[in-house]
Amino acid sequence: MASIVGVILAIRYAAATADWLTYLAVVAVPILAAMALGWAARGARPWLAPLAAGLFVAAWRAPGSLGGQAAAALLSALSCVTLGVLMAAVTPSRWLKLGIIAMAAADVWLIVAGQLQAPNAVLVAARPGGGLPQLQSEQFGSVSMGYGDLFVAALLGSVWASRERVQRAAAVITLAAAALFDLLFLVTGELPATVPVALALLLVEVGLRRGRIRGDRGVSACCAPSRRGDATPPPAR
Repeated sequence: MASIVGVILAIRYAAATADWLTYLAVVAVPILAAMALGWAARGARPWLAPLAAGLFVAAWRAPGSLGGQAAAALLSALSCVTLGVLMAAVTPSRWLKLGIIAMAAADVWLIVAGQLQAPNAVLVAARPGGGLPQLQSEQFGSVSMGYGDLFVAALLGSVWASRERVQRAAAVITLAAAALFDLLFLVTGELPATVPVALALLLVEVGLRRGRIRGDRGVSACCAPSRRGDATPPPAR
């Protein structure tokens, strides 16, 4: 929550912050995306890491096309997976859950109070030199989304990284909640994209407590015997 509010205030009172963030994203996002493909994401393999370079080139060479925009959005989403995994490794899951709720609340407050629109416009308009892709925010057709929105979704996935069935349920519920929430675009032009993620978190928690969502208890795969009697490798997050 502090990071979202801090960035908005920084852009509001120092527009140069947006330019700095564009260059930070150009450097950090591809590296983090490569880490996700090679290590952090579920099903990651080291030989997949170079695909991040291909996505970066696609986003760079065709920034105005849907293909280039999709490549940029995928790069950012993958980078958020790595950040989520790293944060989950050093933060108790209860704090992560509280953080998701707090970020959604801050997002709602910023939009309702009219504090988000102007800084967000500055951030979206900022462009790095050399025609490099804009990775500090996502644009796909007429839809615009902030990097923090993707990060909150990745953070939700990292909360249940060791419980694959629960993680999948959370992803499906998030998708359904976002689809219904987007109907509000019929009456407004801007919505807090973190709200469906927070709602999915609450629904999954209720489902787990009532037994409607089932999954393993996150036993480490490195210690669980396989059918051959050997230890299986740790699951990709």
